[in-house]
Amino acid sequence: MISIDSAILTIKKHSKPLQKETIKPVEKSNGYVISQNIYSPINMPPFRQSAMDGYALHLHDLSEYKLIGEVKAGDHKTYQLKKGEAVRIFTGAPVPDTANAVVMQEKVQVKGHIIETGNKILKGSNIRPKGEQIKTGAIALKKGTSLTSAGIGFLTSLGIKEVPVFKKPTIAIITTGNELIEPGEKLKPGKIYESNSKMLLSALYSLKFYDITLHKVEDHYETTYESLNRVIPTNDLVIITGGISVGDYDFVGKVLEDLKVKRLFYKVNQKPGKPLYYGKMNNTSVFALPGNPAAALTCFYMYVYITLNRMMDHAIVELPRIWAKSLTKFEKRADRPQFLKAILNHGKVEILDGQNSSMLQSYAISNALVFMPEKLSVINIGDQVETIVLPV
Repeated sequence: MISIDSAILTIKKHSKPLQKETIKPVEKSNGYVISQNIYSPINMPPFRQSAMDGYALHLHDLSEYKLIGEVKAGDHKTYQLKKGEAVRIFTGAPVPDTANAVVMQEKVQVKGHIIETGNKILKGSNIRPKGEQIKTGAIALKKGTSLTSAGIGFLTSLGIKEVPVFKKPTIAIITTGNELIEPGEKLKPGKIYESNSKMLLSALYSLKFYDITLHKVEDHYETTYESLNRVIPTNDLVIITGGISVGDYDFVGKVLEDLKVKRLFYKVNQKPGKPLYYGKMNNTSVFALPGNPAAALTCFYMYVYITLNRMMDHAIVELPRIWAKSLTKFEKRADRPQFLKAILNHGKVEILDGQNSSMLQSYAISNALVFMPEKLSVINIGDQVETIVLPV
């Protein structure tokens, strides 16, 4: 059995960026990491652009200007303004080359074809220069940038339709257990509804991983062997839930050994989630999580999450941790480090009831995990506690 820190370091060491490239439509690239520098094909803005609704002026020494026309966004009219002349202009419209300032409409008095400006207008004011944001041939986004909604909007504004990105991992979720049935089936004695696969699938979707297959295996050596032998070589990441303890019908560990999966650790000194397995077969990462749902989800957030981010070559791979003021007293019964389901709100955290590894009701309203180290036996109200912020 290893420590939490050792488990995290082991995963970081053995999880590598996939480095497999693909081309995605820009609008479908959210959450992907750019695999090559992207260069701007145009200047942005592509012309001198008005920053607001108002009047484009050819400045002179007087405060009155002769209004000779109008330019709307999308127009390609060209006006040759003489000193003391102006055109009505709107936000985003092209500023005539002979105009050297734009004054906002609120600062102008209009008298027929004459406008009068009050204060002195500074040359260049309210004009976005051509290429102010980026110039043709400059790097728009660097290799390694994780694409967000803003990044997608930026690339689209440059006229870019496709983007080279690193592929996301193919993921298989395998649930084990003779007792598991699907929601909708009649609940017979000794059976329970299988929830781990949908829970983990949802967690992966929320992190923008979509290339996922689900597999169900009964507690038999042969069927477990056949399933893992088929799934592991064809995926980048395999997540197994259940069957990894030491019971008579827990076959996952034996099968992984027989398949020559390299075991990097088994069992972590923590609660919940002690019977956690991590191994590699060639480039495939294999996690066997406990079957208890709360334990499985905690192990996903603490360990599988790191692997996913390492595969995508993200700079930050762990969930954020902060110190928060506890609103709850909690006494730890075990001597292991413990992750406690909690609600974090404005720097204060409430440790919830229902900390059993099988209980999801409290997890369903949690947005954080309070980490209670091995040497700490009691958290008192008002104590500052280390708090792991869960993805929303």
